[in-house]
This record gives sequence, C-alpha cells and structure tokens, in this order.
Amino acid sequence: VWWCVPRIDSAAVFAELVGGPAAGAFRVGPAGGGRPSGQRYVGDTLLLETRWPGLTVTDYLDCSGGRPDRLAGRSDLIRVLEGDIRAVVEFAPRLDFGRYATRLAVRDDGIEVVGASDLMVLRAPGVSWELLEDGLHQTARAEIDLHDGPVTLELRCGTASLKADATDEADRRTSTDGFWSDWAAGLDTPDLAGAMVRRSALVLKGLCHAPTGAILAAPTTSLPEHLGGVRNWDYRYCWLRDAALSAAALVRLGSAEEAMAYLDWVLRILEQRDDPERLHPLYLVTGRHLPPEAEIAELAGYAGSRPVRVGNAAERQVQLDVFGPIVDLVQLLVQAGAPLSSQHWRLVEAMVHAVERRWHEPDHGIWEIRKPPRHHVHSKVMCWTTVDRALAVAEHFTDPDQHEWRALRDQIADDVLEHGWKPGVSAFTAAYDGSDLDASVLVVGLSGLLPPDDPRFVATVEAVERELREGPTVYRYRADDGLPGTEGGFHLMTSWLVDALHLVGRTADARALFERLVALAGPTGLLAEEYDPDHGRSLGNHPQAYSHLGLINNALTLARA
Repeated sequence: VWWCVPRIDSAAVFAELVGGPAAGAFRVGPAGGGRPSGQRYVGDTLLLETRWPGLTVTDYLDCSGGRPDRLAGRSDLIRVLEGDIRAVVEFAPRLDFGRYATRLAVRDDGIEVVGASDLMVLRAPGVSWELLEDGLHQTARAEIDLHDGPVTLELRCGTASLKADATDEADRRTSTDGFWSDWAAGLDTPDLAGAMVRRSALVLKGLCHAPTGAILAAPTTSLPEHLGGVRNWDYRYCWLRDAALSAAALVRLGSAEEAMAYLDWVLRILEQRDDPERLHPLYLVTGRHLPPEAEIAELAGYAGSRPVRVGNAAERQVQLDVFGPIVDLVQLLVQAGAPLSSQHWRLVEAMVHAVERRWHEPDHGIWEIRKPPRHHVHSKVMCWTTVDRALAVAEHFTDPDQHEWRALRDQIADDVLEHGWKPGVSAFTAAYDGSDLDASVLVVGLSGLLPPDDPRFVATVEAVERELREGPTVYRYRADDGLPGTEGGFHLMTSWLVDALHLVGRTADARALFERLVALAGPTGLLAEEYDPDHGRSLGNHPQAYSHLGLINNALTLARA
C-alpha cells in the first residue's frame, strides 16, 4: 500500500514502494507466504480484490457517504480478509517517509499511532497483536485464522475513534460499489475498448480531489522514467494543463461535474491575484503553492532509482501552454450545455489577457525541461488555442464580434507558421531556435491551427512516426534535455499520434497503434506514464492521468471513424 496522509500531496506513511520496508508498509498475506495468484478491480469500481490460494483481500476507500472523504477531514481504508487459511497482517506505518520515530499502542479493538500530527488508528476488533521493535519504530503483527470468518481492518485517518461504525461493512461495501459503478454506468462510452475506457475514466475520477475540485496528475512520486536513474519526479499535484485535459476527457464521456468543480478551483486561485498571466503551472490540491522541491536522502528509491523527490521545481517555471486547455474545456462545456455563468466568461477573458501579455515570450514548455527557456511550438499553439476557443465561447456569452481577439489569433498563427516550420527537416520542430523534433508539435493539426490535409502537418506526422515511434510507443523527443540517462516512450504522445494518423486519413494505422497501446495496460487496466520497448516494462508515475485521458480520446475518435 502507498498511503499519504492527510492528503495525497502529504508525506507518506506507507512508502515501501520507493524506500523499501523501512519506509512503511501495511502487508496482508498467507501465513505461509507466497505471491498473489491474481488481482482485479471488482466490476466498474475502485474496489480492489487480491487473491492467493485460500485467501481473498478486498481493499477500498469508504465512499458510503457519497464520496471518498465521506466525513470532513477523514478517510477510511477498509481491508476485508476472507478465506479458509491462516493469514498474517503486518501494520508498519512510518511517519514522514520513515524519518520520524513511529510508536504504536494496542487499544481495545485496534491500534493507535502514537504522537502522529494527523490522527490515525487501525480498527481491528477481535485481532490479537504483537508489537515488534524495529529501531526507532514499532510494527504490529498478527496471525488470523480465517476459518472463524472474515476479518475487517479499518485504517482510519483523521480520527482517534475506534468505535464501531454505525453502518456495517457489508452495507458500506455495497454503497461504495454503487458510488463507482453508478457513476461509470452513466458515462457514454464507445463500444471500442469500452471496458478499458471505463477503467480509464474511473482512474481520472479517482484522481479528483473531491473537497477542492483539483485533479491530480498521478498519485505517486519518484517512480522512475529510467530504472536506476535520476528522472524521478513528484506528480501528486494539480497541473492546470493536465487537470483541464483530464476534465475534458470526462466531459466527452458525458460527465461534466468534475470539470465544473475544477473550474471552481481555478477561479478560487484567480481570486487571490490580479495577474493571471503569472499563474503557476501547478499547485497543491488546496490551491496553495508547493513547498520547495526536496530530496529524501533516507529513501533508496524504486529499484535503486534515486533521488526520491517531494515537491516539484516546475512550479516556478514559465509554461505558457496552461491557458489553452482551460479555455478549450470551457468551450466543451458550452457544447455540452453545462450551466456556465458570468464567472466562467471572466475566466476566459483572463486567459486571453494572459496570452495577450505573454505569448511572445520563451518558456519551459510542456515537458518542463530544466534548461533556459525557448520559444516552444507547442506553447505557441496553445496560446493560439486559447484565443481560438475564446472566440467560440464569446458567441455563447457576448457579442461574437471580437476584432482584437481575431487579430491576435491570426498573429500567433502567422508566427508559428513562420518560425516553427523547418523546411530542412520537413516538420515543425520543438522550438523556433532548433531542428530537434518533438511529438508535442502534433498539436499544430490536432488543435485546428492547420487543416489535417495541410502538407506541413502531414509531413510532421510522418516525421514523428519515423523518428520518435518505436513499436507500440512514441518518445517525446530524442534531444539532450540536460539530464543523464534515457526515458521510455510517452503514452500520451502515442495517443496524439493515433489521433494525428486518423486526421491525415490513415485510420487503419491509427487503430492498429491504438490496439497496441491498450495492450500495454497492466492486469488491472492501469497505465503508467511511459513504456520501455526494449525491456517491455512500464516506467514513471502510476497510474498517470495523461495516459488514461489520451486513451479515452483515442477510443472516442476511432469509434466515430
């Protein structure tokens, strides 16, 4: 279990994933040991079932009150053990990634984590615990005979109460099942890869922070893009761009509530400042600024991949592509008939004004490269998208005659076509000042800046496929980004190539690549950020919003083909 409290962007108490056993774990398994024989999500839910011979463990966050944080400031992880063997449980929380001593106290009906700044208890009625010393820490261990019936473990965060819940476990499980399955049943999913689309939608829904409306890029930190390397980043935050794209994918499936909540979150951030052009690329789920990026030297990293980072220095970068996805999302909501208000129109105006002031500047781009800023083609196209979609939204809210905006849109387009296209490369390139190829430039056609039959877009699609595709995956770029080591192919770029191939009339090729992308999902239907085609393994933080939203968009596009 990977578990951060009190929020997903807080310190982890179970961090074995990136730090080994000393970083904390909550283990359940047969007393005789052995690896699980299988794992699956139960139907269209986020209830996870793990099986061994003679033992089944079902894990879920209690949503019986209508959302995962059914009680303010509290979350309950429920683990139900069923079977006909003896099982062993090891409860080994480690405060702040194991950097602070963790002491436990056995109480009636469970265990209390002593001295934690955020209250935490494990309710386990009828279970006899043994406390083991492990240096500064303590671990609680128990053996359970499941012949006597199922055992329920409730990890409660945000409360010190070990009292029985007013609702029994079976009813809580049924309600939680219904929370997810009823939502999934209301989606308008295509027949093409329908089960995978629903799973991807559930991932995006699960990445939504219900109390605030923020949407996470991923729930993990420092899962490596290169095993043993330093490309390990913290994605447990809300990127303006990523969140807007996630919300847009859900709107396309017929669910607008996540998008409306996200826009409310953005509006609250804008209320605190009068210079929208200075918006940061990402924020905590609360809408506050991140702490400085730091490395946790005590953690060994996943498969020895160090450092393990918390925070993300990209927060201080200039990324001028963040405005376009937000306005594109508003336009989608207009088309969906969502109840937009004058506040949303003011949000659109703020995004256009931000572009007016800064579109001509260099930035760090979508890939947040830690080198001097450049005039990135993708960022310029997203500035164009901001104004283009704003003009469409204007027809819904006001007089559509926006002469200044039209002139700005044309000016940005002319700039991209003059400086972004490189005849010597026969492609749009990553930035104005170089000939290096970048798959993100596919937005030149995907956004509508160029029509799909424009020879320059067709040539760019061919160049990306030829230079950046490797089997079932597409690399973001090959150029030196200033970091040692390599990385895998990027699932979202595979999805963008799928859409681009379809746009240029190569639908059969698009469908074939899409099928290969779907096949890269893990046994539970989750996609990481990247894929290593040389070793056949997933890389990067997991699961990744980008990967799942790209798959959703592909399926919707190809289903209409």
